[in-house]
Amino acid sequence: MLTKEIFEKNFTDSLNKNFPSYSKYFNFEYRVFFELTTSVFQVTKCMILELHFATITLTNHILERLLKLALISKAVGIKGIPTEDWNATFALPNEKYGSLMLGNSIEQCLKEGLITESEKNYLFDIIRTHFRNGFSHADINNVLKGFPETTQGFQGTFNSPGLLKPISLNSKVIPTIQTMQMESFAKSNANNYFDFVFNLLGKIEARIIEFDK
Repeated sequence: MLTKEIFEKNFTDSLNKNFPSYSKYFNFEYRVFFELTTSVFQVTKCMILELHFATITLTNHILERLLKLALISKAVGIKGIPTEDWNATFALPNEKYGSLMLGNSIEQCLKEGLITESEKNYLFDIIRTHFRNGFSHADINNVLKGFPETTQGFQGTFNSPGLLKPISLNSKVIPTIQTMQMESFAKSNANNYFDFVFNLLGKIEARIIEFDK
């Protein structure tokens, strides 16, 4: 039975172990994308607590929002805008970019010079299929593409506990095994995925600042 004491110990152990590695994300000095501060703060807490699925799904949100904000920021510039002009300034860019699908956002960011060709390819071919579709859309086929087709199991009975019968299981179609493999993938890749998106945030900020000089 899970108790409050067990949760407290788990949180404390995770905090002590992981805070030194991930606290750098708390101290980032945003220059353009201040709107992402809360999401980055929350996903950093997920990494500290080793919540791998939550890390990936929230990073998916950050990535999609980042690309849309990049397009909007490029369109309106980053110099100060009088408050009374906010509605008129942001209405058209928000209408144009605010509802783009991820693939279209990636293509538009490349067209606007906000990402490089290599970044575009990685975002489109790897991130979009493995992380965004695999976790936010629960479409796990592409995530498990590189995993073995079959898993060797053993079947026994209470009548003959010492006799185990080998059984071959299709690991890519059985939900229980799919979940185990997704957990393994998330544990191995969640934090590196966020780090990639976080670094991309910094690169896009620098490019927007350069455009707006």
